[in-house]
Amino acid sequence: MAEDKGCKERVGEHLTSRISDLGKLWKAYREDPDKPVEDLGTFDRYGLSFDYVAPGTFEGQRRGYFRYQLSWGGPSDEFRFFCDENLNPVEIEYWFLDWFDGAPITLSGDDYNLLEEIFKDFKETGTVQHKLDAGREE
Repeated sequence: MAEDKGCKERVGEHLTSRISDLGKLWKAYREDPDKPVEDLGTFDRYGLSFDYVAPGTFEGQRRGYFRYQLSWGGPSDEFRFFCDENLNPVEIEYWFLDWFDGAPITLSGDDYNLLEEIFKDFKETGTVQHKLDAGREE
């Protein structure tokens, strides 16, 4: 049963599913931002939020990061973008979290490229800078 497995045992399966969904949605979005994907909807309605998590928000958190949150509750999942001084991703992690447990996978290859491209779109539209400024004000 999935409930008996910890996040470390479940994170890979969830990442594979999310990458599959995002790949389909991103392709459709680039063709036509309003084009829905069957059973998924549109890219701009897929995630819950995109925000900046300032250093020290969570106990022991030393680095700030941008968070693309896909689901909330138990379980929840998100992508975390760690950026350089020019707000370009240098590391992207996928996190699967479920009631006091969590596990990450650091992205590489095609998975990294897909999420980096999505982040660059957020940056080009001004969302990254806006969220950084808002996160620093809190």
